[in-house]
Amino acid sequence: MRPVSPVSLVAPALLLAAAAVLLGPLPAQLPPTSAPRRWRPPALAVAVRAAVAVAVAVAAALLPARILVLAGLAAALVAGVLRLLAARRRDRTATGLRRGVVALCDALQAELSAGQTPAAALDHAATDWPYVAPAARAAATGGDVPAALRALAEPPGAEALRVVAAAWYVSHRAGHGLADVLSRVAADLRAADHTRRIVAGELASARATARLLAALPLLALVLADAAGSGAGSGAWGFLLTQPAGLACLCAGLGFGYAGLAWIEALARDVDRVV
Repeated sequence: MRPVSPVSLVAPALLLAAAAVLLGPLPAQLPPTSAPRRWRPPALAVAVRAAVAVAVAVAAALLPARILVLAGLAAALVAGVLRLLAARRRDRTATGLRRGVVALCDALQAELSAGQTPAAALDHAATDWPYVAPAARAAATGGDVPAALRALAEPPGAEALRVVAAAWYVSHRAGHGLADVLSRVAADLRAADHTRRIVAGELASARATARLLAALPLLALVLADAAGSGAGSGAWGFLLTQPAGLACLCAGLGFGYAGLAWIEALARDVDRVV
């Protein structure tokens, strides 16, 4: 048996870690408790990624072709899973923002019906939902509240804040009517959320089926290997050592990831239409 070189052990790990950093998850949307701001990569992050790129190049030069392919495939798989998880996290954030807008409309309507001024009502609402704190500060200082609300409506899920901004603008010009408009907006948003939940329930089976189909080939290989089947061991050896097997492994994982990404994209498109 040939001795294993330390480089052959360390280089794949370096390549896997480096590629996972370079192909890391998409930036998630900001949580509902923070105000949107433009994301800019810090200089340290840029320097770290440059150093990682150099480490990838060095590791690639030292690796045998088969180990290089396996390490790159593992890195791509890790990055793909992280991207799918980041997309799910963005969807959850958007759902939280939608519910926050409904709660904001209810809170403003209740405060205004109790005789509070719009600025005081928005300040009280910002205590429960700090996401709208910039708009509350604009209202307290006599600033442009509709513009602040429209700025907060940029992330997915917060689009209904544009309607709140329009209602605020019209109410400010006319001098009345904000509470009634917000009540109707909250009712419409609840109806849309109810429809969205029904659609999500219908899509859940398609998503579960896609995940099951993506995991079935790997599960079959694992079960065959655990049962001590010669076919399972032969399959692993073929996939991990032979050029044709590596090509099949890459194609299979690629098609599986494409199917999962396609189902998630279709679900997001349906959610946007709803």
